[in-house]
Amino acid sequence: MVSATKIKSVDFYRKIPRDLTEASLSGAGLSIIAALSMMFLFGMELSSYLAVSTTTSVVVDKSSDGDFLRIVFNVSFPALSCEFASVDVSDVLGTSRLNITKTVRKYSIDSRLNPTGSEFRSGPLAKSVKHDDDNDEEYEEGSVSLNGLEFDRISHQYSILVVNFYAPWCPWSNLLKPSWEKAAKIIRERHDPEMDGRILLAKVDCTVEVGLCKRNHIQGFPSIRIFRKGSDVREDHGHHEHESYYGDRDTDSLVKAMEDLVAPISLQIQNESDSLNTSMKHEIKRPAPLAGGCRLEGFVRVKRVPGNLIISAHSASHSFDASQMNMSHYISHFSFGKKITPRVMSDIKRLQPHLGSSHDRLSGSSYMSNPSDSNANVTIEHYLQVVKTEVMTRSYTLVEEHEYTAHSSLVHSLDIPVAKFHFEPSPMQVLITENPKSFSHFITNVCAIIGGVFTVAGILDSILHNTLRIMKKVELGKNF
Repeated sequence: MVSATKIKSVDFYRKIPRDLTEASLSGAGLSIIAALSMMFLFGMELSSYLAVSTTTSVVVDKSSDGDFLRIVFNVSFPALSCEFASVDVSDVLGTSRLNITKTVRKYSIDSRLNPTGSEFRSGPLAKSVKHDDDNDEEYEEGSVSLNGLEFDRISHQYSILVVNFYAPWCPWSNLLKPSWEKAAKIIRERHDPEMDGRILLAKVDCTVEVGLCKRNHIQGFPSIRIFRKGSDVREDHGHHEHESYYGDRDTDSLVKAMEDLVAPISLQIQNESDSLNTSMKHEIKRPAPLAGGCRLEGFVRVKRVPGNLIISAHSASHSFDASQMNMSHYISHFSFGKKITPRVMSDIKRLQPHLGSSHDRLSGSSYMSNPSDSNANVTIEHYLQVVKTEVMTRSYTLVEEHEYTAHSSLVHSLDIPVAKFHFEPSPMQVLITENPKSFSHFITNVCAIIGGVFTVAGILDSILHNTLRIMKKVELGKNF
């Protein structure tokens, strides 16, 4: 067994008996100062240990989601009908996609951006519409011309009123006119308006009856609308809830569609109303928009190259009056990349307080134009430069954030006005890495602070004590 005496021989901190030590005022003062210095330096070291330290670098973009970039948006157009609102994308590589509907939702809104109903489902528009092969210029007028005063009376008089809203300058309207008049004449002969009273085909010239067409939110020509008696009247400035016809426009197709509309009414009279319009295909008859505006929300995936996101009125079988198209819009949200949760965003702001302030720079912005004045045919363009930022936390969690700059302008054009978002992703990205702090380094610094302050205070105390002792000896020598 090792004796206690031998163990005591390795003691680095040998004790001096208390009786052999002497306390002094100078030593007490230095001890207080040393203790306060230790506390102050410890607090600074602890603050430095808890502070976030990052390294920022610029590297070539190596996106984890491949060659594609997600664009998330929520844009409201108070003067663009959901019936023709189309979201298109294109890029410098020649890729072009029209009327994206799979990831985009539409909601009818009024002029104050308030929703007027549930989601508007427009369905796929036909790429081509069939017309009569022969352009017969000799035909008899079969439809009834309506104006604003007669419209309400006629719509309450007949069970079904089918109206062709047209414009004389529109080539599609001129192609429809012969077959429409022929079909109207055939339907009139089969179902006498005076004796039958179930259906009437009419027409409205939207260059003359501007107010009537505006009330029914007619933006593309020709628009064939189906009005039903009784349950379709609203108290919204005389507007009628109704349906739109998107089928073929040749005489035979129109006559068949009209007969399909009349058939259920006959069955209802015979109390066999359980087969409403089963013979008319759903694709050619859908609800018309409840209001003249549209809110588009959703996302699209585009290639990570310069390109355009375009929102416009689009149809393969309708014409639009460019001077009356108003592409004013309010942007509720517009961002790039995947959505970041608030919790992750707060964690990012811990590293970079200013990060994330530009990921939705356009949100809350409005861009308005009035087509009735000198701002007619106005295309609203937004030029966006996108920079990706990757943040690597000390827990090795990778967070991707896309920020962008935005410059907007109103451009006069002879074409149909659009809202264009031109985006240009940067080939470089910003990489922010959080630097972890070593706990052992923190403990070493704390020990260094305590030992260093204690040692320096001891040296100062020794110097001060020896100086005072020498001064006393000198005074004693002078007295003698």
